Formats: sequence, structure tokens, C-alpha cells
Amino acid sequence: MPEPRPRICDYEGSNYRIEFWESKDRNYEDRVERVALRRLLPLNGKRLLEIGAGFGRLTSEYTAFDQVVVMDYSLSQLQYAQEHLGRSGRYIYVAADAYRLPFQDGVFDAATMIRVLHHMADVPAVLDQIRRVLVTDASFILEFASKRHIKAIGRYLLRRQTWNPFDHEPVEFVELNFDFHPAYIRRELNRAGFEVLQQIPVSFFRAGLFKKLLPTDALVAADSLLQHSGLLYTPSIFAHALARGTSPDNLDAADIFQCPESGEPLRREGDTLVCDATGVRWAIRDGIYDFKAPLD
Repeated sequence: MPEPRPRICDYEGSNYRIEFWESKDRNYEDRVERVALRRLLPLNGKRLLEIGAGFGRLTSEYTAFDQVVVMDYSLSQLQYAQEHLGRSGRYIYVAADAYRLPFQDGVFDAATMIRVLHHMADVPAVLDQIRRVLVTDASFILEFASKRHIKAIGRYLLRRQTWNPFDHEPVEFVELNFDFHPAYIRRELNRAGFEVLQQIPVSFFRAGLFKKLLPTDALVAADSLLQHSGLLYTPSIFAHALARGTSPDNLDAADIFQCPESGEPLRREGDTLVCDATGVRWAIRDGIYDFKAPLD
């Protein structure tokens, strides 16, 4: 029997953009994440994969790349991103499962995964897939929710939570919501074939009290300075890693896709992609490549 697939967090049909970002005063979080991202992004590149792009909140940051693949599991989030980013050939919209990336080996020279890993039950499997689709020395920028932050440490010491923020293993504190220790992330990135160059602490002032007492500009300025501190005790951490080892270089490939089930090439036939090896067909829905489930 085939192994069961990892659980997936699906934002299909959710109003994530408004409910989580626009109505919750998260301008501070958005801005400091952009500061960290700009600090780590390569100066130029050919093709970047944005994993878990959602509604395209950060996609505008990737101006240094000739092409950006905007990928999310939710079709509805991608539809919103498409409405606001447009349909130029620079953006390719893909609905897919990060555990089964529908891309050939070595077709990206950069990838980002921000505010996504905390929904991943099988981190090694995801990192293996990401490493597979990257060329040698490609940049990978990963944001993860850290378990070793000040609030968690305080709650643990006061016996208000059972899990230990200093333990290296992930903790699932709510279904499909995980926090990770920085040492665990470094270990798993190394195992998957990445060299970690840097880990940056972000969101020092996420607590609501700070946002009530101080202007957002002041919080962002202070956070930007503290990101250089190396104090990995914040709820959010950005890691910058390079793909090491030997990889195929398919950056100039005319077609970047492969069947996520068989790993075989796909052939376009109208608004479908066909795997000749298995007969499996995948839909292209109004400009979005849909790899969530094959066509009947």
C-alpha cells in the first residue's frame, strides 16, 4: 500500500488577506518581513519559486528575477494574486502541493517560503522537494515560526505551557500549526543539501502592547537594527541557505513542469497538461496551472 500523504492546510475560499492582514493591524509584521527579505534576496536571477505565495503579498519584492512562479495550494488565493499582479509572462501561477512539486529538477535559481513551514507536518519531505528543483548554489530563503521566543520561554518557566521551547523537536500546538527550534531548522536544511549562511531574528515587537504604545515607523526601525543582533529569540526567523552539491541546470528549459505523481514530462493539449507515461491529465484554469488533483 502507498504511504499516506502528509496532512495539508488548505486556505481555499478563505478571506485570509482581509481577516489576517488588513483587519488585524499587521502592518508592522509585513514591513519587517520585507526588510529581512530584501536583506537576503540575491541581486539578480533568472527564475524564482515563491512557495505558499497566497494572495501575492510579497511577490512584488522579486523584481530582480526575470520570471517568478507564484505557487500556492489554494486556487482562490492565486486568483486574487493574478488579479493584482497581472497576466504577463513574467508570472506563472501554479496551484500545487509542496510535498509534490510539479517541476523538473534544477529549473530555479532561487526559492522563498515565508509563513508556510509552520503548516508543514513533514519538514524533511518539503525541503527535499525544494532542493530537487534548485540548481547548484541557488538561494533559498525560508521563514519559520520559532518555538524559542521570549513569550514561550516565560510561559514555560511559569508552567503555563507543557512543551519545552529549548527542546529541538517541532511542537504542534494547534492542528497543523507548528513551531520549530532554530537548531532543528539548521539541521534539516543541512540534511537536505543546503548550507545555511545566516539566520535573522524578525518581529521583536509583535506583542500588541508595543504596537499600541509606539508608532509603527519606530518599531520597524528598531526591528531593522535588531535583525543584525543574531539574537534568535523572536517568534519569526528568516534563514538564508544555498543549495550545495551537484544539480542539473535546466534554467533554460522551455518547459519547467513534470507530473507530480509520476515525475514524467508533461505535454500541453489545449487547456490541459498530459502525462503520456500514465495518461494523467492536469487542468489549466484561466491561466492557473492546477496540480491539486488530476482531471477525471
